[in-house]
Amino acid sequence: MSRVYLKKAAKTSTSDAGDVRETVQKILDEIEAGGEAAARQYAEKFDRYTGNLLLTEEEIAAAETQVPTRLKDDIRFAHDNVRRFAEAQMATLRDIEVEVVPGLIAGQKSIPVRAAGCYVPGGRYSHIASAIMTVTTAKVAGCDHISVCSPPRPETGVHPAIVYTSRLCGADSILALGGVQGVASMAFGLFGLPSSDILVGPGNQFVAEAKRILFGRVGIDMFAGPTDSLILADAMADPEVVAADLVGQAEHGYNSPVWLVTDDRALAEKVLELVPQLIDDLPEVNSNNAKAAWADYAEVILCDDREEMAATADDYAPEHLTVQAAEIDWWLARLKCYGSLFLGEETTVAFGDKASGTNHVLPTSGAARYTGGLSVHKYMKIVTWQRATREGSKPIAEATARISRLEGMEGHARTADIRLRKYFPDEQFDLTVNG
Repeated sequence: MSRVYLKKAAKTSTSDAGDVRETVQKILDEIEAGGEAAARQYAEKFDRYTGNLLLTEEEIAAAETQVPTRLKDDIRFAHDNVRRFAEAQMATLRDIEVEVVPGLIAGQKSIPVRAAGCYVPGGRYSHIASAIMTVTTAKVAGCDHISVCSPPRPETGVHPAIVYTSRLCGADSILALGGVQGVASMAFGLFGLPSSDILVGPGNQFVAEAKRILFGRVGIDMFAGPTDSLILADAMADPEVVAADLVGQAEHGYNSPVWLVTDDRALAEKVLELVPQLIDDLPEVNSNNAKAAWADYAEVILCDDREEMAATADDYAPEHLTVQAAEIDWWLARLKCYGSLFLGEETTVAFGDKASGTNHVLPTSGAARYTGGLSVHKYMKIVTWQRATREGSKPIAEATARISRLEGMEGHARTADIRLRKYFPDEQFDLTVNG
């Protein structure tokens, strides 16, 4: 391969991660020991919020009245799309049973976790879409209880649109808590909530670290880093559209990598010219993030052909992968490593982020090499069962006894022996390793 970097990143998404583990562990320990009082203290310290932490039905209803009708319509539209896609995913899960040998039947059963905890960011941006993505899929999966926590703003609390969306999508409880204290409250079952079996949803590095530390005690959707996006574009792509899509994802954060991979130098050079102009045209709060991300984390890579482009994308394993190139079906068949794939100019990452139906909680930092994003499947336990007739258990017991003895596990072997003696008292079995 001969990849040429027309723009090379000075940093990676983990360059400025910092060591937050000690801070997060301390907060988790104090909240586990101190319970609701400790969580409340951290809410006052970090969120500067002293209001009610577990929203009442009256507060939820009041929040709904503050959401404009058109926004409600858009939220319902997005929710319907995500729900329909989640229901289609759910239909791919089915209980099965198979007669492994005559008389022994084994099966698979899908069981949803009982309690899900959904983190919905509400600091710099009010992530309405994250409520849609996390709560809707948990509801479709069939979780008994769905908790939401979202950072409150001083004096006003959780953004009304987040409250409205969370309840519309199926949340049973809504906490006005952000950061580690919100994650801890859902994990430990504070404020009358059931302890969450799984924690899902995006958040800052402190939220991500809290989930990482708690993993094992509870399930999590994935280990998350800064969001990242890669665009594959050839000579047919519109450089203005490509540039706009790169800038749109760079505004997520100062350390959100965006990458352009192309086999057309003219396209690459035009995009390099356009991106700074588009960033300067953004509102200041957005342009600051995009400018830093573009300066330090963005790359523009020139390849010889589309196969090299595809191989580059697989190596990067991006969270979001966009194709603006000829022969879309070729790319769909060829590409292997991505969180979510956007094929053609007519769709874009922002569609998936907000309203098209696929989930936007996706693997970052190359994790798409081995996992996909949030779906109904993440809330499901795929468990197995078996039953047997006495005759069907005979060959299984014989093999189990001999394998167990070879392994040195005599207790295991004897659980097979006792059944063979009970069920077949008139038969002789050689259950030694060397028999």
